[in-house]
Amino acid sequence: MKRLILLAGLVAVAGCNQSEPAPEPTETATTAPAPVMLTANGSAPGAYTATTPEGTVTTSTLKADGTYTDTDADGKVTAEGTWAVTDGKTCFTPTTEGVEAMCYTESPAGADGTFTATPDKGDPVTVKPAAAPAAE
Repeated sequence: MKRLILLAGLVAVAGCNQSEPAPEPTETATTAPAPVMLTANGSAPGAYTATTPEGTVTTSTLKADGTYTDTDADGKVTAEGTWAVTDGKTCFTPTTEGVEAMCYTESPAGADGTFTATPDKGDPVTVKPAAAPAAE
């Protein structure tokens, strides 16, 4: 009887020493961060004022999601749509009726962020970073 108890005790101890099989590794879905959209000259999304040679000022707010809004000097929305870099140019595709799509060749930005944007049609404009227009 003592041998049976001793044998049962050894079997119990041996059973405790067996490790559980390691769990199967599971795949975890990792999502790479979305690339940051930049204009053709490497400028980041944000608000920019564009001044024509005649002195007309427009503010363009480029969002990281690829949308934009143009406002005039009085803050009135003049165009909305999407923007993207195509063939080395920053291109705007408006959803606003009557506004034409336009692509711009941009010079490198200066130390203060100012650059020249030359449209496919028309005169170059001077572009510089600006504060975003206040939300209504």
